Parts: sequence; structure tokens; C-alpha cells
Amino acid sequence: MFSGIVTDVGEVRSIETHADVRRLSIASAYEAGSIDIGASIACGGVCLTVVAVEAAAGGCVFQADAAPETLAVTTVVDWAVGTRINLERSLRLGDEIGGHLVSGHVDGQARIVASEQSEETVRFNFAAPPDLARFIAQKGSVALDGTSLTVNGVAGGQFDCLLIPHTLAVTTWGERREGDMVNIEIDTLARYVARLTEAGAVSAAGGRLAA
Repeated sequence: MFSGIVTDVGEVRSIETHADVRRLSIASAYEAGSIDIGASIACGGVCLTVVAVEAAAGGCVFQADAAPETLAVTTVVDWAVGTRINLERSLRLGDEIGGHLVSGHVDGQARIVASEQSEETVRFNFAAPPDLARFIAQKGSVALDGTSLTVNGVAGGQFDCLLIPHTLAVTTWGERREGDMVNIEIDTLARYVARLTEAGAVSAAGGRLAA
């Protein structure tokens, strides 16, 4: 589990393809000795398992495999050498949850349809996939490229979020532009509320729920 609070921005150093799996080498400021083989790291919001790690100047380079499902659903398929990605280490018991609970299981991709910059903040407007739009609510939480953000407004299949200077400075959001695709993970609570609501509607209509 993660909290959507980015702790480093990594850079893709190399990509190797083995059958239908891509092995990514990612440079990070994390200390190599602090990362166990098998550890989970959210990379652009995608939970990936570390399969190798070595010390490097300024931190480390770790490797992780992206499976076909990940490549089909997320922006990982478009990453290239030099791509910068938001990173977050998995939570430990007792850690502060500064954002909201994030699983790293990306639901799909949202597209940036507009951005509006004020003196210090930037408001991004996103188009959500139709099957996910119903889970996004005003003042609710959403994880975009691994960043926990608050939804300011919702209009049909679109929603907007306001990013503060700190977030723009310590994540890849300062580089995002109109037309970019970003990984989206809807709030787990919203998913369960929707499921319970649907189950209640079926029950009220006289349907029988499976055990």
C-alpha cells in the first residue's frame, strides 16, 4: 500500500524486452541498501516489484518487470529511456498517511484536456475513462501518476485538480502538458461504496445476491 505522497522522481535508464515482459532500470536517490529484492515501489503510480538493485552515484538503480497487463492498462508502455517518473516506497506500519490509501493497481489512463496556470498554482482538467468517471466525486481523492490529489470539480466525464507549488516542484507534474496521458487509480472507498450501492439496488429489486 501507498499514500500517494511522492518521495522521489526517478529516471528510466534502460528498457529490455523479454518475450512479453519489459524490464525497466530506474535511477533513484533511494539508498540501495534500503531496498530489498521483492520490495514494492510505486512507479508513476504503478506498483512494481524490485527484482534487482545496485548502488549508483546519487543513490541507486533498481530493476522491475512490467507484465502484459501493466503494459496494456498504464502509461508504462510509452516510457522510454530518459522518462522521469514519480516514485514512492511502500508504507510501513505506523507511517503517516499524508494522502489517501493507494494500492498501486492502476485502473486506466486519464487525458489532460486543459491546464490553467495562475501565479503559483496550476489547475489541470482531465477526461476520465467512461467506466471510471462514476467513481470520481467532488472533494474526493484520486491518484494520478502516483500523486494523491483532491478533486475540485466534476462535469460529466471530466474533472479538475489544483496543484500547489510544492507538488509541482517535487513531482513530474511541472512537466505535464495538455494531451498527456496519466495513470489513474480511483479511490478504493469510492469503489466499495459503488459496489454496495449496486448490491443494495439489486436486493431492493428482489434480486438474489450470490454467496
